[in-house]
Amino acid sequence: MQTVVLAAGEGTRMGPLTDATPKPMLPVGDRPLVAHVADAAVAAGATELIVVVGYEAEAIRSYFGSAYRGVPVTFAHQPERLGTADAVRTARDRLDGPFAVLNGDNWYDPDDLAALFDGGPAVGVTRVEDPREYGVITVTDGVATRIREKPSAPESYTVNAGAYVFPGAALDCLDVPQSQRGEYELTDVLERVIDSHDVQAVEFDRWLDVGRPWDLLAATERALDDLDRRIEGSVHEDATLRGPVVVESGATVDARTVIEGPVIVRSGAEVGPNAYIRGKTVIGPDASLGGQSVEIKNSIVRAGTSVAHLSYVGDSVIGRNCNFGAGTTVANLRHDETSVEVAIDGERVSTDRRKFGVVTGDDVKTGIDTSIDAGSVLESGARTDPGAVVRTDR
Repeated sequence: MQTVVLAAGEGTRMGPLTDATPKPMLPVGDRPLVAHVADAAVAAGATELIVVVGYEAEAIRSYFGSAYRGVPVTFAHQPERLGTADAVRTARDRLDGPFAVLNGDNWYDPDDLAALFDGGPAVGVTRVEDPREYGVITVTDGVATRIREKPSAPESYTVNAGAYVFPGAALDCLDVPQSQRGEYELTDVLERVIDSHDVQAVEFDRWLDVGRPWDLLAATERALDDLDRRIEGSVHEDATLRGPVVVESGATVDARTVIEGPVIVRSGAEVGPNAYIRGKTVIGPDASLGGQSVEIKNSIVRAGTSVAHLSYVGDSVIGRNCNFGAGTTVANLRHDETSVEVAIDGERVSTDRRKFGVVTGDDVKTGIDTSIDAGSVLESGARTDPGAVVRTDR
């Protein structure tokens, strides 16, 4: 099955994490999000991956090269992000016969994709609590009969999971008019196919839309569910590792450090001495956590970042090459027990998480004894003074 992976977008709702990184290349576990998409597609039977790139395209090209897990990879370039149908149009000349389309920023289960590939023409569907932000699909006797994009009064809780198998005839349906949003929508192509074919609605049991920073944490939590213990780096004899912990080659865990898995310590990272790492946490390549009394819990710490002694980071996503000064403390819990909110595009959005800390861009530096309130966002290059209290509305 030829499989088109849509990976051209910037992902503005993921800002500031995407200031210099395309959203599909944000880390989930030990590899980028889009690699998990490719893994699931290959496991499901993809015979070729056609990756549509645009924003920061070279990062994606360099990661995949000409083949991935034995499957050939080619690239199509979308110079302007004019919608998902436009993205598939850039790959049209490479397609021959039935083809699959997957969002490069969703989390798919290989078994779900295998059922989709076997059932084409087909669309992946799932159920959500609030369908108003999705394409709502009407299903009759297992067949998709209608799709409505982001309706204010949804008719059901069954929504489009951003995964399709189109017949070859759909290549002639890609030239759809612009939507009210000014984009060429793949859902309009799906409507045309529904009118002429029986499109199976394939229920996805394990799926995530990774659209916002807290979704990146959720995807990481899922990726680490099946983590197997693997120790390849250097671990001091006085360090304690409990449960599924991965210490990659070139990583160092120093004395009196305690790591409670599932945790991944990537190559080149230095942890300790006297650090405490717990929850579903990923310490990125060449990061440095130590010395005395650093605690990291259920967080993503990206490459090259340093967190100095007496600091606490919980339920957070920290960008690349940041430096948290000694005594930096991240709050991750509201005292009223309600879900933490984060400002996205000027609007307060609930994370639907009781605990959530901070999101930072790259190259952030905090002064000693900085306190950061739950749900704060620090833009790339931000600086705080010693003793600062950070409460941000972005």
